[in-house]
Amino acid sequence: MKRFIAFLTPINGISKFTKLFSVKKTQKIIFNLLISMVVLAGCAIGPDYKRPAIDTPASWRLEEKEKMDVVNTIWWEQFNDPVLNNLIQTSLNDNKDLKIASARIEQYIGKYWVTRAGLFPQIGAGGSGGKNRMSERGPTPLSSLMENPSESYQASLNSMAGSWEIDVWGRLRRATEAARADLLSTEEGRRAVILTLVSTVANAYINLRDLDKQLEVAERTVKSREESYKLFTLRYKGGIISLLELSQVESEYEQTLSQIPVIKKSITQQENELCLLLGRNPGPIPRGKTIDELMLPPIPEGLPSDLLERRPDIRQAEQSLIAANARIGVARALYFPTITLTGMFGWSSTQLTGLFSGPAQTWSWAANIAAPIFTGGANVGQNIIAGAQHQEVLLNYQKTIQTAFKDVENALVAQKRIREQLDAQKRQVESLRTYARVARLRYDNGYVSYIEVLDAERSLFNAELDYARTQGSLFSSLVNLYSAMGGGWIMKAEKIAGPPAERRPGDPS
Repeated sequence: MKRFIAFLTPINGISKFTKLFSVKKTQKIIFNLLISMVVLAGCAIGPDYKRPAIDTPASWRLEEKEKMDVVNTIWWEQFNDPVLNNLIQTSLNDNKDLKIASARIEQYIGKYWVTRAGLFPQIGAGGSGGKNRMSERGPTPLSSLMENPSESYQASLNSMAGSWEIDVWGRLRRATEAARADLLSTEEGRRAVILTLVSTVANAYINLRDLDKQLEVAERTVKSREESYKLFTLRYKGGIISLLELSQVESEYEQTLSQIPVIKKSITQQENELCLLLGRNPGPIPRGKTIDELMLPPIPEGLPSDLLERRPDIRQAEQSLIAANARIGVARALYFPTITLTGMFGWSSTQLTGLFSGPAQTWSWAANIAAPIFTGGANVGQNIIAGAQHQEVLLNYQKTIQTAFKDVENALVAQKRIREQLDAQKRQVESLRTYARVARLRYDNGYVSYIEVLDAERSLFNAELDYARTQGSLFSSLVNLYSAMGGGWIMKAEKIAGPPAERRPGDPS
């Protein structure tokens, strides 16, 4: 302690202080001051984070008897289509949005390290050496004791940042806590991108196979009506039928034929959309199983409370809330004094051989304290901003959870009602096929006009297209249900995509 007092004595008028008090009293005061700083450094200004109470429903409004605990499985493999599996793997490796999210994580890792560095003193080293000769005939006469030319050498350790703030009130620790939460929020954001990417690729592929089925129905119908049109043209030329009947057949043929370019356009656009998700230029997409051959995955189960841990968007919103909560402490610390230390230790000598000797040592140490007295409301404003931002993020967190509940409810309702719709449409298609077959027989036997045949075939064509669209909607509803539920499959997809960045020692986990 005596050495410490001796160290302080030459600095910032401490010598005057020690003249007023005995060394023993001075030691006691400084010792108590250091103890107080250590105790205060153990706490941080501002509220500690506690997860807000959430009004979580006990169960879903629509319960499924056949649901299974499959939220942690790689659900897209249950479609049993290797092409779809390859497309999703390619997107996880090459998608540009996912790479952007990974680069964003790198940025926040750097921000975390920059913020955390303020907790530690910044130490740098420097050195200089040189030789100088002064004019003997200059305006200032040289002392006979001065060497001319003269040499000068210095080596030192000093604070790179100029000063080191003692984090008494926890301002830097709260800032580091906020930076850590921002980083974790960004990582959850990347997982949310993975969730959206996998679901979007699966839905895009299903929609593509749905369009392929619609094109198949349209081309089959066009071929049938083209044969009818050729036959009726021959009958018209033979005087068997009137121009009215021929025009009716031609109209239905052309109307069905006009559907094919529309469907082909949609197929090309869907392929280009998939290519963008895959991180490649527009082009054709390979096909696997037809939509009739795809396997329907089982219905996943889970409670509403599970979403708080499963869904990355909710976890991302919570990390943002943790960061906003920590920044309240940063703002409150502005009301308290700031204590900083500066120092330098080194050697200075006119001879290089004696540079690192004891007499050549040089050092300085200083402690500074700055306290706000009048800031014109700036500190009050910073606290208002921090509080309002925390409230905004809290409301966004609550809204994100409610949106998640809505997504699951909608997906559960959609898959159940679409199943019912698909069953009804299947029965409708079977009935219309019977109707079209009977109508043609009745026309061939002269019981009805060809208008009835055209009406039956037109209804069958539209019903088959609607059935194909509903098939795609059912698969998409199950994809959306897995997306809304979240689950361990996101972590498995993340492993396929690879880590966003290499972890460094001291990185938050």
